[in-house]
Amino acid sequence: MPPHCDSLDGPVVTAARKALEGRDVDQVLPYVTEEGEPEVREAFSLAARARTHGREAQEVADRWFFETVVRVHRSGEGAPFTGLKPAWLDVGPVIPAAERALDAGSADELTGVLCGIIREQVEERHGRAMALKEHATEGVDAAREFVEASLGLQVWAHHVYKQATAVPHASTRRS
Repeated sequence: MPPHCDSLDGPVVTAARKALEGRDVDQVLPYVTEEGEPEVREAFSLAARARTHGREAQEVADRWFFETVVRVHRSGEGAPFTGLKPAWLDVGPVIPAAERALDAGSADELTGVLCGIIREQVEERHGRAMALKEHATEGVDAAREFVEASLGLQVWAHHVYKQATAVPHASTRRS
């Protein structure tokens, strides 16, 4: 993400960090599937023991535990694990707005951000098609450009509609 479940400041690593600091693996288990839970529990146990062997051992154990949890989390989504990403990556406006909506208990800001993005995209795609429509009678190539733009708008709008009206369930989670 761009989800950010694989970043050092994302929700999975944040929960893993809390689990280690609070010595409570249950803090991170909601981020992994039931099938992945045994591996995370074992990694937690090993990391907790390794953390007692000094600062360097703690840093290595923490990093390994974060990587394990994120890998198991991503696997549960059917997504590859490509390593931990640094903190503070630009994830665009939507994820921070969604996080603030969850913190605030109000979807108003998120709704505004999403509606604004959709409006801009509709206007841009529609405007391009309309500009090409003016020249569509100037030959086959011009007509093809118009058809490509107009069908592109329709297909894009259909994808947005399908995504917006899809029934959410656990197997469609994305990080």
